[in-house]
Amino acid sequence: MLSEKERLGLALKRKKVDRPPCICPGGMMNMIVEEVMDLTHCAWPEAHTNPKIMSDLAAGMYENGGFENFGVPFCMTIEAESMGSKVFLGTKISEPRISSYAINSVTEWKKLKNLDINSGRAQVVLDAIKLLKGKNKNVPIIANLTGPISTASSLMEPVKYYKELIVKPKESHEMMDFVTDNLINFGKAQLNAGADLITISDPSGTGEILGPRTFRKYGLFYINKIIDGLSKYSKYGIIVHICGRLKSIYKELNELHSDAISFDAVTSIKQMCENVINKAIMGNVSTFSLQNSSLEEVTSLSENCLKSGVHILSPACGLGTTTPLKNIQAMVQTAKNLKKE
Repeated sequence: MLSEKERLGLALKRKKVDRPPCICPGGMMNMIVEEVMDLTHCAWPEAHTNPKIMSDLAAGMYENGGFENFGVPFCMTIEAESMGSKVFLGTKISEPRISSYAINSVTEWKKLKNLDINSGRAQVVLDAIKLLKGKNKNVPIIANLTGPISTASSLMEPVKYYKELIVKPKESHEMMDFVTDNLINFGKAQLNAGADLITISDPSGTGEILGPRTFRKYGLFYINKIIDGLSKYSKYGIIVHICGRLKSIYKELNELHSDAISFDAVTSIKQMCENVINKAIMGNVSTFSLQNSSLEEVTSLSENCLKSGVHILSPACGLGTTTPLKNIQAMVQTAKNLKKE
């Protein structure tokens, strides 16, 4: 039998596995629920700033019959905070969020700070990865980056940012180069700390918001720059998650340099399998259903995802903290029940 780490590594390369893995990467795709906080006695918001609590909480999901990976951090605000935005760390049931922006325009990008991997919550993540490395050698540790568009739109007001991508392209590209170089450094540090692979989640960089042309100029270009900067460090591969309806950017998704593409529940698995042909397909059980449906409904949704062609079973987005652990366990069990000949 394959270990969880071996299985995920093979699935990411679209090679033969005994059954599909079932994961939830972390980062924007948060895997932590209130029940696991209670079981491990490790809770938010303390887990966002303490590496031991963070690592114990991440491991607690797997150790209580949940997803087949460890994944940190539990939010998508660390990068922007380190570069100058202010963050409210949330509560036990709400994730951290940006409370004030670092700059007012892309023309001010030189005011941004370089992301310091040796201080603040960036260092907490690295220390948590080091602790996770010693917990279970068979479980993949997934590092996480907030994608370049989502990081940039957490550094300044998003609507203005989207407009300035069009009307101020020179400064926009300068800012995006700065942001991307810092993300590469943080991603490299996470992988060097002991993570086996990395997920780049860019929910604000969807083609639905940007349109195909702007997605190509900014989303595709800078995500690929990150992937190219990290590929030799990520032993098992690189996952990219993009939210929204993806029909308008199928061509561009084929040009992503990632090993897998993850997407949310508004996009059809069948269409993704038909149109994105050079990547492992990951997804896409509705997080609304995971939070609110019965065990039977969750099992049925998970079976439908697997029958539709996903290589890696996963939630479609980050989990709500009130999601029942039993529903997550049912999703994992569905993957375990699908033995391949």
